[in-house]
Amino acid sequence: MALSKMEDFKFDGKERIPVDYVKGIMQPIPTCNIWDQIWNFQAKSDDLLIVTYPKAGTTWTQEIVDLIQNEGDVDKSQRAPTYIRFPFIEWIVPSMRSGLEQAKQMPSPRTLKTHLPIQLLPPSFLEKNCKIIYVARNPKDNMVSYYHFQRMNKALPAPGTWEEYFESFLAGKVCWGSWHDHVKGWWKAKDQHRIVYLFYEDLKKNPKQEIQKLAEFIGKNLDHEVLDKILHHTSFDVMKQNSMANYSSIPTEIMNHSVSPFMRKGTVGDWKNHFTVAQNERFDEDYKKKMADSSLTFHFQFS
Repeated sequence: MALSKMEDFKFDGKERIPVDYVKGIMQPIPTCNIWDQIWNFQAKSDDLLIVTYPKAGTTWTQEIVDLIQNEGDVDKSQRAPTYIRFPFIEWIVPSMRSGLEQAKQMPSPRTLKTHLPIQLLPPSFLEKNCKIIYVARNPKDNMVSYYHFQRMNKALPAPGTWEEYFESFLAGKVCWGSWHDHVKGWWKAKDQHRIVYLFYEDLKKNPKQEIQKLAEFIGKNLDHEVLDKILHHTSFDVMKQNSMANYSSIPTEIMNHSVSPFMRKGTVGDWKNHFTVAQNERFDEDYKKKMADSSLTFHFQFS
């Protein structure tokens, strides 16, 4: 779809935004069309960047970070929906403001969001030595969550059947590319830059400890009372009801929560309800090959 046609594109709930590739990574066409602007984005040294592969606990992390920055003041975190509070730098949906525009208009210090793999990150973030928070989630649960997200989100390609999606995900033929390359690329970069690398499963198992870790990284010294307050307000059940965090304010033509809620389960091990025995064996074999060159380890379930 040409750029001129994209500008006239209106979500009617029927069509989806088409995709193309940026340096081998699948992206929605509006993103591809402004790639030079994204690549040349000018970070500021006091920017904080939250990075995840899609559906790896992004919104959860954003909410935790916002409450840490506001020292547990819940009213402040209710000032606007997540996607307004945290400009999503590479995101542009026809008829909505782009993340780039939002970021440029936001006063410092800014907290920004991206799903970009390390090789597509605008260079200014590393040049300016920005603090970066990366969150990784085990790939089986990540795949399941991403599948359901693509079902309900018209701004992304239709996922097809679960069987088809399983193949697409393994091949890295989904928006933002291969999960394996994404988590490994950022893992490799973490020791050269100001990157704190967290795991979704740790956030589930020891949330208070991980919130404390994030607070220290951000430079906030919070007492136990404030940490407990943040813990409560960022629990799945509370966030699911929070209209500023659950994406319920996005038009139904774009995100249809009746197909699958944006905040669906938020658990570890839900992949067992989707993977067949054969798929699981195939996945494990593929995972072993692709992750052989990395020291990264993931928890696929809690015993």
